[in-house]
Amino acid sequence: MPSDKPLVLSYAGCGTCKKALRWFADHGVDVDVRPIVDSPPSAEELGEWIPKSKRAVRKWLNTSGQSYRAIGKQKFDAAKDEEIVRWLTQDGKLVKRPVVVTRKSVLVGFDEAAYAETFG
Repeated sequence: MPSDKPLVLSYAGCGTCKKALRWFADHGVDVDVRPIVDSPPSAEELGEWIPKSKRAVRKWLNTSGQSYRAIGKQKFDAAKDEEIVRWLTQDGKLVKRPVVVTRKSVLVGFDEAAYAETFG
């Protein structure tokens, strides 16, 4: 049975992730943190999480990161969604962070209003 605590996929060197974790701490929300670089999302997880996030798979890409630049915008533009999902499972730094997974929703990135709405 999955934990009732939100799962936060985070990267220690990510300022946005630090901001999100600080928001959780300041609001008394206990979370489970998973290092996204060491343990990127699986294809099965993404198959469940992408629809729950109500975001297109391309909106899951960290377009400002080195991993994205190394592959190149043209290659992403030409890729099918299935290929992008495969890349996301192989390199956690390609994933827009943090990813917050609850039983009902998945939040991608840090949006204070969305966090407040989801966690009260």
